[in-house]
This record gives sequence, structure tokens and C-alpha cells, in this order.
Amino acid sequence: MESERKNYYDVLEIEPNANPQQIENAYIRARNAYSGDSVALYSLMSRDECESILGQIEEAYSILGFPEKRREYDRLRGFNQSGLAHIRNIDQIHTISTIEDRPKNTIEYEDFSSNLIEAKVSKLTAQKKFGLEFSENTEMDRKIRECTDYTGAFLKQIREYKNVTIDRMAEMTRISKTHLTALEDDNIAKLPADVYVRGYVYQYAKVLKLNPDQVAASYLLNFKKLKSQK
Repeated sequence: MESERKNYYDVLEIEPNANPQQIENAYIRARNAYSGDSVALYSLMSRDECESILGQIEEAYSILGFPEKRREYDRLRGFNQSGLAHIRNIDQIHTISTIEDRPKNTIEYEDFSSNLIEAKVSKLTAQKKFGLEFSENTEMDRKIRECTDYTGAFLKQIREYKNVTIDRMAEMTRISKTHLTALEDDNIAKLPADVYVRGYVYQYAKVLKLNPDQVAASYLLNFKKLKSQK
């Protein structure tokens, strides 16, 4: 979602022919999704990553939210607002208040109140997807808290303790089950280069709500030791 790789319409997840109200609605939805208490629901994203995306969202809206800036942006990027071609000035869309007043084929406004509903649904969906439900065990929690040497076997033990199946882990991390199993088995022959392994462990740890930097550093140290023994 980097602004240099995606255009501003992609950042707000809208079509280039979106009308001003749709742009504002998309901006509010995107901002709500990555700010405030909803950040904690995105277990696979750090606060810095969310803040970076928020910056891109604000940047996109600072252009698309203002008709003159948007027209210049569209001109430079080669966007053709064919869906709004029948309206000579984008500002005119703001004056269209009823269905009868709208020219044919005009994209209708979204109900502004739907943003709040969609934001709540997004949070519930994220909470369901990334939330962990398990019976706490004091002894296991102590082992995790005091651990400084993370092996694949112990990570598997934590995963099973926190009631996360290998299928769900694969879905949340987008890492193949083959690599996840190799990671838990410390099977270096089936794992890629160190930099990728670190990324896998980092995402794995975030799903389990562990300290990803500590876990990744510890696992990688053991990983390199195993490689040196081959």
C-alpha cells in the first residue's frame, strides 16, 4: 500500500471515477481501520506500520478530497473520469441532492451513516480473525515469559497452547503449512534463506502475541547453529 507503488485511488480502495462523497466515505473507513483502538486488532501489523499507512491515507485524501488538486492529479496520471464525463465540473456533484436531480448514470451517494456500521463490522471481523481464545495456564505463561531460547518445538507448544491450528496460522501469516511445519521441526533443509526464516518467525510470533523481535532473534541464532553443524 505504499504511495510510490500505488496510486491514491488504490490507497483509498476506490475507483478513479468515484464521486466526492464516495472519496470521503472511503477516507473515513480507511482512517478508522488503522487508527485508535482498532490498531490492536491487527495483530500482524505494528503500530509503526499502521501509522505509515495512515500517512498514505491522509496524503491520498489531501489530493483526491479537493477537486482542483484531483483534476490535476488525474491529468498527470492519465486517469479518465468517464463515469463523470456528463458533469462539466466535479464540484457540481455536491449540488445533486435528490435522485430526481441526478443525471442518468450518476453514481449514487453512499449513506454516510454506513461508514460507522462498516467500521464496526471491520473491527469485529478483525477481532474474530486475529483474536486468540484459550484457557490460561499459569505455569505455561511463566515459561513463555521467562523464555530466552526459542526453538521450533517450543513455538509449536505455544501455538497449541494458544489454540491456533496450523491451518489458521497459515491463513493469518500467509506462510505455507510446509514452511510452518519445517519451522516448528527446526528442519533447516526445508527452510529458505535466513532473511526469510526471520520474517516467518517474526509473523508467527506476532500471531501468538509474543515479542516478535526477541523470538525471531533467538530462533535465528539456533537456526544458524544448526546450519553450521551440517
